[in-house]
Amino acid sequence: MTDNFAIAVKAFIVKDGKLLIIRRRDTDVHKPGIWEIPGGRLAPAENPFDGLKREVREETGLDVTILNPLRVHHFTRDDGQKITMLTFLCKPATADAIISEEHTQHEWIGIDNAQSKLHPAFHEDVGIFKTYFQGKV
Repeated sequence: MTDNFAIAVKAFIVKDGKLLIIRRRDTDVHKPGIWEIPGGRLAPAENPFDGLKREVREETGLDVTILNPLRVHHFTRDDGQKITMLTFLCKPATADAIISEEHTQHEWIGIDNAQSKLHPAFHEDVGIFKTYFQGKV
């Protein structure tokens, strides 16, 4: 793995028909101020499932149960780093979310309204969830 490439994981966390979204700090290097889903880059050789649980716990205080893979996609960050991102459908295994210093807000938003707030990079995840998983989680 080079410094210009990373594998990242994201958690599409659904509870009672609502999706957990979090807002990046306005000073973030990559996509400042956007609404996204929890997750982040893996450490070298880190197990993706362990890394996802670690990232979610760090950013939200939640423990999650990973249910299913949702999507894999590849992109280049604003700072030039190339990312392969794995998104997993999850459900919370603990109570309410808290927010880390990496983010400024969190919200449980109805799936049908999620695309109105989420950054467009996550709209496909919402569509996949609605097509294959809505009403089953």
